[in-house]
Amino acid sequence: MPYLNHFSSSNAPLDMTATTEFQSLCESAKDLGISFNQKVQYRSRNVVARHQRFHFLEWGDPSLPTLFFLHGGNQSAHSWDLVSLHLSDRFHILALDQRGHGDSEWARDADYSSHAMAEDASAFLSELKVDQVTIVGHSMGGMNTLRLALAGSEFLERIVLVDIGPEISDVGTQSIRSFVTENREFDDLEHFITNVQKYDPYRSREHIERTVRYNLLQRADGKYVAKRDHGPRLASSKDQREKSDRFSLGDASKILQPTLVIRGADSNVLSASAAERFVEALPRGELIEVPDCGHNVHGQNTSGFLEAITSFLL
Repeated sequence: MPYLNHFSSSNAPLDMTATTEFQSLCESAKDLGISFNQKVQYRSRNVVARHQRFHFLEWGDPSLPTLFFLHGGNQSAHSWDLVSLHLSDRFHILALDQRGHGDSEWARDADYSSHAMAEDASAFLSELKVDQVTIVGHSMGGMNTLRLALAGSEFLERIVLVDIGPEISDVGTQSIRSFVTENREFDDLEHFITNVQKYDPYRSREHIERTVRYNLLQRADGKYVAKRDHGPRLASSKDQREKSDRFSLGDASKILQPTLVIRGADSNVLSASAAERFVEALPRGELIEVPDCGHNVHGQNTSGFLEAITSFLL
């Protein structure tokens, strides 16, 4: 099988608690001192929205308040696994593989703009009949969340934005682009793991080894490739996408929901001053800086992230 991870291959949900992946996740949680309910509900599901198949992970009892997680670029719904595992006894969690990422379908129109992804998220929630939700978005997922909020989504109760804002550093974003460009294809998994270790010194090798399966698949020629639509068939140029997706400090005044901005203390993407300006522009903004992590706050210091988000949610 070319896939390195388990996910539902049909309309029927797949119980993920019966997989070795779940046991590996629990081991990571124990290593990091993250508590969780041993009887958690955790399923892999598929849904069709806007003529496209989306894969998502569902955690917890649907009768609980809903959290909706949107991952960053070149990541997947599994980037939230440790967070979801811990919070699933208090929340119903939906973690979406956004178009062209993870185990969701690639976009036929090759449109990966923030506008398109925000419309996907809205249609997804409508398909699942979710009428009240708190959205947690990291990086690209955070920009998509802001686009949803600007559209005046009535179902959006609260917002958590992870290391993203209107003003982001070119140095940090270029570092991410370089890593992605240089890590698309490998002859063996060890090569990829070594590169991730150099790029992300905050996570242990054991944790990286446990999560590598979610970022790669094995192609028919035996090579391992990133699970992301990289083009070269994008419908618009990088410049066009950035202009159409741009979010300004002026736009921040239109975000009326309670909004928590979480910044990684060592982030080279969202500077401390840019985060402060953003929160000051938000009518109901709050800023928490999490130590000992960079841009990928929830993956690099999960305990610190959970402390920050729990105080806002509860």
